This record gives sequence, structure tokens and C-alpha cells, in this order.
Amino acid sequence: MKGTGTGDLDQRKAYILATVVYEYIATGEPVGSQTLTQKYGLGISSATVRNEMAELEAAGYLVQPHTSAGRVPSDAGYRTFVDDLMAPEKLLFDERRRIRDELHDASRELDELIDSTSRLLGRLSNNLAFVTRPQPDSHEFRHIQLIWLTSRTGVGIVVTSLGVAAQSLFELTTDVKPDDMTRLSNALNVRLANHRLADIGEDDIAAAVAELQLSDDLRNAVVTALRSARSDEAPMVAAAGAQNLLDQPEFRDLRKLRSILRIVEEQKTLYDLVADAMAAEQPSVKIGHELQHDELVDLSVVTVPYRFGPHAVGMLSILGPRRMPYARLMALASGTAETLSERLSDVEIK
Repeated sequence: MKGTGTGDLDQRKAYILATVVYEYIATGEPVGSQTLTQKYGLGISSATVRNEMAELEAAGYLVQPHTSAGRVPSDAGYRTFVDDLMAPEKLLFDERRRIRDELHDASRELDELIDSTSRLLGRLSNNLAFVTRPQPDSHEFRHIQLIWLTSRTGVGIVVTSLGVAAQSLFELTTDVKPDDMTRLSNALNVRLANHRLADIGEDDIAAAVAELQLSDDLRNAVVTALRSARSDEAPMVAAAGAQNLLDQPEFRDLRKLRSILRIVEEQKTLYDLVADAMAAEQPSVKIGHELQHDELVDLSVVTVPYRFGPHAVGMLSILGPRRMPYARLMALASGTAETLSERLSDVEIK
């Protein structure tokens, strides 16, 4: 067990809760006091364990599916386990090498690399894996090129740390010279280099335009080009491994499984599951009702950010039954995210 922040649980109750979770994850069967006493050497009688489990149930950490059955963790039980009781795991050297080899052999084209990552993570986790493509807001500005077409039209091209983000045609109300566009491009490239798109404000652009004594038309053109590069649309999601849910005993009811698959096929639904973790740029575990979907209450999702430079640009997630090996899947997601982050340095944008 890791930590002591278990609220109203004393050490014995915390240990019994942890063993119930471990046993239920391993077997998928409700856990009884006799099983714990025999398998885990608790050093106390079965009757004492039974009483402690009854108190854990009364406190909301365990539930009893049937009157005569053992108990299983509730959402609160899983949450306490993940936050306070779970021992972290590390990937074996051979596992890390396999992840590294597979992703380094994958295509250097960004979308195909993301697809390869989701397929690899789905296979390794035996669950449904999904990866959000890099968010435009999280890219770093590399340069802008304002191209003169006529005295009152031009094209703005924004290039980011992960390639060409956008190009936009603009029209002006006053004449402008080709040299004006070149000078403004150069000034912005110096001023904004290596800033995240999300951190570039209109004041930054206005200051460069004012220094060069250029028109507000050009300022508006640059604002529009950057706004296009920072598209507000939710990023696309690559998902793989949905068939793995068929192997989970929780989803033997095909009607329930169809309902789950219908929801997770929706790109926006998958992204919404991890959007707050993306905003926080931190690993996250959501359990059961925390997913805020009635059809997903039997599921949990483990999410880890991947990075380009110091900033998170997307998320790797594993969606599976609440009875998932959380520590194992956190290690898998973290190891895969680390390797994907390394690979982003040599992707090709097409």
C-alpha cells in the first residue's frame, strides 16, 4: 500500500479493502471473508474480517451483489484504492523495449503514428485504447509567412512545432506592398518564436503592427490566421481494441456491450471523457459514475498525457471494466506516452 490518506479508514480496514480490490480484479468473483483469511494471511479470524467488511460496506467502500455472496468494491472503494492504497508498477525492460521498437518502426507521418499507438496500447492492455491527436492550441509557434497575391489580397500560413497548422486567404480594404507583408512576417517570427499558440494574444500582434506602422487590416489578417491555426474543434481521436471488451465477463450481456460500443464510437464522447485531464496536463483515473454516462458506469478510464517539449499535446487513454488492473495500465499508458513523446521529434506532417 502507498500512503495513509484513507480518510476514516484505520490501517486494518485499509488493508482489507486493498485485498478485496486485488482479489476481485484477479478473479472477477465477489470476495468473501474466508477467501481473504486463507489467501492473504491477515492474522485475524474470518469472523473479524467479516465484521470489518460489513463496516466497509456500511461506509460505502464495498457492496454485496447478492445476499449470500461476498463483496465487491464500490466506486468509492476503487477510488480510495487508486488514490491511497495501490502500489505503483513499473514496466519490465523487455516491455519498454517492445513499445520503443514498435513505435520507432511505425510511420513518421503523424496521423499514422497516432493510429499505431492506439493499436499497440489496445493490444498491450487487452482493453479499448484511444489517443487524441495533438491539440492545435498546444503546438508551439514556429513561423508565419504572409504571401502577397495582389495589392489587396494575400495568404497567411502558420507553421507550428508539428508542421503546417493552417493557411488562410485574406482580403484588405487598403493597398499593401509585398515588402510590408515580409517585414511583418519577420517581426512576428522574432517576437512569437517558441510561444504556444494558446499563449499568443492579439496584443502581441498589435504591438508588431504598430512598431512597423502598418494598417489594422494586416493585424486582422494575422489574427485570423492564428485563430484558424488554433481551431476550437475537439481533436480527432484514434481508437482501437473495442473487441477486447468482448472478453470481459462484465460485458457478456450483448445489449449492454452494444450500448457501450455505440457511445465510445462517438469521437466527441471519447474526447469529453479525458478533456479535463488534458486541461490539467496530468495523469487521471475516472471510475464508474465519474464518467458521467449511465451506460458507462461499469467502466473506468486511465489517462496519461504525451508531450512535445515541455507541454502536453494529447492524451493516451485505456477504457475498460472498473475491475481493471489500475497500476498495470497506468504503467503501460505512461511507458507508451513517454515513447510517443520521443517520436514526435521526427514526425513528418503531410
